[in-house]
Amino acid sequence: MHHRNLHILTATPSLANHFVAELRDVTIQHDSLRFRRNLERLGELLAYEISKTLPYTTAGITTPLAQTQTQLLTAQPVLATILRAGLPLYNGMLNYFDKAYSTFVGAYRVEEENTELQINMEYLASTDLHDKILILADPMLATGKSLVKAYKGMLKHGKPIQVHVAAVIASPEGVKYVQQEIPEATIWLGALDDHLNEKSYIVPGLGDAGDLAFGPKI
Repeated sequence: MHHRNLHILTATPSLANHFVAELRDVTIQHDSLRFRRNLERLGELLAYEISKTLPYTTAGITTPLAQTQTQLLTAQPVLATILRAGLPLYNGMLNYFDKAYSTFVGAYRVEEENTELQINMEYLASTDLHDKILILADPMLATGKSLVKAYKGMLKHGKPIQVHVAAVIASPEGVKYVQQEIPEATIWLGALDDHLNEKSYIVPGLGDAGDLAFGPKI
């Protein structure tokens, strides 16, 4: 899948491969501290890659020895994530975009027999998004429905000037849906997987990121 607005960390071998491999590996992923930390580290790597594409301005710096100049971000982005699985990935991005404002969405899938997958969204706490650079972080881009619903809900708080979607693992179906529904978005992935199964889980994937990070929900 090639698209000028699609970037995949593991398309070029790097340390990202190690972090994604540990997230997937059934012998490692049950260490929830390490699982969360690997999500966080991938958030840091994705934030760093996204930062290369953002607008910069020249700024003066006073060192103990001289005056010098450098390029600094014209503005920090707004970081948005979908609770609860998105929190470690978001924390990694916040480590790097450390003055960013944040937006949080509570959205979840309702899985009922013989019905189409439904997404409930019951919580939205957003900062002003007008003319901001928005980075929407969600570790698993499966169907893309919860992410698109969250984004469209955020738009009542202003229209961003740039939109970036960051996910650790995505399905081709989810990427296609986001490209269709949010054509202005640039998509940043740790890895692009093979397909979605009949329960809308990514294959090979890693299982349920929220459960692995925070324990199974009842």
